[in-house]
Amino acid sequence: MTQDPDPRTSEFDLRARTELSLAYDPGEPPQYLFRLPEPWLARRNVLAGLGALLAGGLGTGAVMAQRPPDLVRGAIEHEYYERTLRGRFIDPAPLLQHLGLSPAQPVPGYPQLMRICDIEGHAVYHFTTFFEHGGMVTVFAFADPVMLRTGAGWWSNAYWQVVNSRAGKPLVMVAEKKQALAVARASLAGGAS
Repeated sequence: MTQDPDPRTSEFDLRARTELSLAYDPGEPPQYLFRLPEPWLARRNVLAGLGALLAGGLGTGAVMAQRPPDLVRGAIEHEYYERTLRGRFIDPAPLLQHLGLSPAQPVPGYPQLMRICDIEGHAVYHFTTFFEHGGMVTVFAFADPVMLRTGAGWWSNAYWQVVNSRAGKPLVMVAEKKQALAVARASLAGGAS
Protein backbone atom coordinates (compact mmCIF):
# COMPACT_ATOMS: atom_id res chain seq x y z
CA MET A 1 0.00 0.00 0.00
CA THR A 2 1.53 3.25 -1.09
CA GLN A 3 0.52 6.62 0.14
CA ASP A 4 -0.12 9.46 -2.19
CA PRO A 5 2.31 12.31 -1.72
CA ASP A 6 1.05 15.31 0.11
CA PRO A 7 -0.83 17.46 -2.37
CA ARG A 8 0.71 20.58 -0.89
CA THR A 9 4.23 19.56 -1.93
CA SER A 10 5.27 20.47 -5.40
CA GLU A 11 7.49 18.50 -7.71
CA PHE A 12 10.32 20.91 -6.92
CA ASP A 13 10.06 20.01 -3.24
CA LEU A 14 10.20 16.32 -4.00
CA ARG A 15 13.25 16.74 -6.24
CA ALA A 16 15.02 18.91 -3.59
CA ARG A 17 14.42 16.29 -0.93
CA THR A 18 15.73 13.55 -3.17
CA GLU A 19 18.90 15.46 -3.99
CA LEU A 20 19.54 16.37 -0.37
CA SER A 21 19.08 12.77 0.72
CA LEU A 22 21.72 11.69 -1.81
CA ALA A 23 24.12 14.49 -0.81
CA TYR A 24 24.61 13.31 2.78
CA ASP A 25 25.32 9.90 4.16
CA PRO A 26 22.40 8.76 6.31
CA GLY A 27 24.63 8.28 9.37
CA GLU A 28 26.35 11.68 9.29
CA PRO A 29 23.95 14.59 9.38
CA PRO A 30 25.42 18.07 9.69
CA GLN A 31 25.91 19.42 13.19
CA TYR A 32 23.49 22.29 12.75
CA LEU A 33 20.63 19.85 12.27
CA PHE A 34 21.07 18.44 15.76
CA ARG A 35 18.77 19.64 18.47
CA LEU A 36 20.16 22.30 20.78
CA PRO A 37 20.73 21.12 24.34
CA GLU A 38 18.00 21.92 26.83
CA PRO A 39 18.57 25.23 28.62
CA TRP A 40 20.29 24.79 31.99
CA LEU A 41 17.45 26.25 34.06
CA ALA A 42 14.80 24.23 32.21
CA ARG A 43 16.25 20.87 33.30
CA ARG A 44 14.07 19.01 35.79
CA ASN A 45 16.82 18.03 38.19
CA VAL A 46 18.11 21.62 38.34
CA LEU A 47 14.60 22.92 39.01
CA ALA A 48 14.06 20.24 41.66
CA GLY A 49 17.35 21.16 43.32
CA LEU A 50 16.48 24.86 43.32
CA GLY A 51 13.03 24.06 44.74
CA ALA A 52 14.56 21.93 47.51
CA LEU A 53 17.06 24.69 48.30
CA LEU A 54 14.26 27.26 48.48
CA ALA A 55 12.12 25.02 50.72
CA GLY A 56 15.10 24.33 52.99
CA GLY A 57 15.90 28.02 53.25
CA LEU A 58 12.30 28.89 54.09
CA GLY A 59 12.15 26.11 56.69
CA THR A 60 15.42 27.23 58.28
CA GLY A 61 14.23 30.82 58.31
CA ALA A 62 10.96 29.81 59.99
CA VAL A 63 12.82 27.87 62.69
CA MET A 64 15.30 30.68 63.30
CA ALA A 65 12.47 33.22 63.53
CA GLN A 66 10.83 31.21 66.31
CA ARG A 67 13.91 30.39 68.36
CA PRO A 68 14.02 31.81 71.88
CA PRO A 69 16.51 34.43 73.11
CA ASP A 70 20.07 33.39 73.99
CA LEU A 71 19.47 33.37 77.75
CA VAL A 72 16.41 31.14 77.35
CA ARG A 73 18.32 28.72 75.12
CA GLY A 74 21.14 28.69 77.69
CA ALA A 75 18.60 27.98 80.45
CA ILE A 76 17.07 25.11 78.46
CA GLU A 77 20.50 23.59 77.88
CA HIS A 78 21.43 24.07 81.54
CA GLU A 79 18.18 22.42 82.65
CA TYR A 80 18.86 19.47 80.35
CA TYR A 81 22.25 18.75 81.91
CA GLU A 82 21.04 19.21 85.52
CA ARG A 83 17.69 17.48 85.10
CA THR A 84 18.58 14.57 87.39
CA LEU A 85 20.41 16.61 90.04
CA ARG A 86 18.62 16.82 93.41
CA GLY A 87 19.26 18.71 96.65
CA ARG A 88 18.99 21.97 98.58
CA PHE A 89 22.25 23.82 98.20
CA ILE A 90 20.98 27.25 99.30
CA ASP A 91 18.65 28.69 101.89
CA PRO A 92 15.11 29.06 100.47
CA ALA A 93 14.63 32.68 101.68
CA PRO A 94 16.77 34.44 99.00
CA LEU A 95 15.38 32.12 96.34
CA LEU A 96 11.81 33.01 97.29
CA GLN A 97 12.73 36.68 97.29
CA HIS A 98 14.09 36.42 93.71
CA LEU A 99 10.96 34.52 92.67
CA GLY A 100 8.93 37.48 93.94
CA LEU A 101 7.43 35.54 96.86
CA SER A 102 7.48 36.22 100.57
CA PRO A 103 10.51 34.64 102.29
CA ALA A 104 8.20 33.44 105.10
CA GLN A 105 5.94 31.32 102.87
CA PRO A 106 6.69 27.69 101.98
CA VAL A 107 8.52 26.85 98.77
CA PRO A 108 5.99 26.10 95.97
CA GLY A 109 5.41 22.48 94.96
CA TYR A 110 7.70 19.66 96.01
CA PRO A 111 11.22 21.13 95.71
CA GLN A 112 13.78 18.93 93.97
CA LEU A 113 16.73 21.29 93.46
CA MET A 114 17.65 24.72 94.80
CA ARG A 115 21.05 26.15 93.90
CA ILE A 116 22.86 29.09 92.35
CA CYS A 117 24.16 28.46 88.84
CA ASP A 118 25.85 30.37 86.04
CA ILE A 119 24.10 30.76 82.67
CA GLU A 120 26.06 32.71 80.08
CA GLY A 121 27.84 34.77 82.72
CA HIS A 122 24.73 35.55 84.78
CA ALA A 123 24.21 34.34 88.34
CA VAL A 124 20.91 32.45 88.36
CA TYR A 125 18.80 30.91 91.10
CA HIS A 126 18.00 27.44 89.78
CA PHE A 127 14.81 26.03 91.28
CA THR A 128 13.36 22.67 90.16
CA THR A 129 10.08 21.62 91.71
CA PHE A 130 7.27 19.14 91.14
CA PHE A 131 3.64 20.21 91.00
CA GLU A 132 1.12 17.45 91.60
CA HIS A 133 -1.30 18.42 88.83
CA GLY A 134 1.32 19.68 86.40
CA GLY A 135 4.65 17.93 86.60
CA MET A 136 8.29 18.89 86.94
CA VAL A 137 9.17 22.56 86.29
CA THR A 138 12.50 24.36 86.46
CA VAL A 139 12.39 28.08 87.25
CA PHE A 140 15.40 30.34 86.71
CA ALA A 141 15.47 33.68 88.56
CA PHE A 142 18.31 35.99 87.58
CA ALA A 143 20.23 37.61 90.44
CA ASP A 144 21.30 40.61 88.34
CA PRO A 145 18.95 42.62 86.09
CA VAL A 146 18.51 41.17 82.58
CA MET A 147 16.36 42.23 79.65
CA LEU A 148 14.00 39.45 78.59
CA ARG A 149 10.62 39.94 76.95
CA THR A 150 7.75 37.78 78.12
CA GLY A 151 6.95 34.96 75.76
CA ALA A 152 6.55 31.23 75.44
CA GLY A 153 7.40 28.48 73.02
CA TRP A 154 8.84 25.05 72.42
CA TRP A 155 12.54 24.53 71.79
CA SER A 156 14.90 21.57 72.02
CA ASN A 157 12.17 19.20 73.20
CA ALA A 158 11.13 21.45 76.10
CA TYR A 159 8.41 24.03 76.67
CA TRP A 160 9.62 27.40 77.93
CA GLN A 161 7.97 30.54 79.19
CA VAL A 162 9.33 33.91 80.30
CA VAL A 163 7.13 35.68 82.87
CA ASN A 164 7.68 38.58 85.21
CA SER A 165 7.73 37.96 88.95
CA ARG A 166 5.75 40.12 91.35
CA ALA A 167 8.92 42.19 91.77
CA GLY A 168 9.06 42.74 88.00
CA LYS A 169 12.10 40.54 87.35
CA PRO A 170 11.99 38.04 84.48
CA LEU A 171 11.64 34.36 85.38
CA VAL A 172 12.44 31.63 82.86
CA MET A 173 10.38 28.46 83.31
CA VAL A 174 11.25 25.22 81.52
CA ALA A 175 9.20 22.01 81.54
CA GLU A 176 8.59 18.91 79.49
CA LYS A 177 4.80 19.34 79.74
CA LYS A 178 2.98 22.51 78.75
CA GLN A 179 0.46 22.03 81.55
CA ALA A 180 3.29 22.16 84.10
CA LEU A 181 4.12 25.71 83.01
CA ALA A 182 0.54 26.84 83.59
CA VAL A 183 0.45 25.30 87.07
CA ALA A 184 3.83 26.83 87.95
CA ARG A 185 2.79 30.25 86.71
CA ALA A 186 -0.42 30.13 88.76
CA SER A 187 1.52 28.98 91.82
CA LEU A 188 4.12 31.72 91.52
CA ALA A 189 1.50 34.38 90.87
CA GLY A 190 -0.95 33.30 93.56
CA GLY A 191 1.52 32.09 96.16
CA ALA A 192 -0.20 28.68 96.49
CA SER A 193 1.88 25.58 97.03
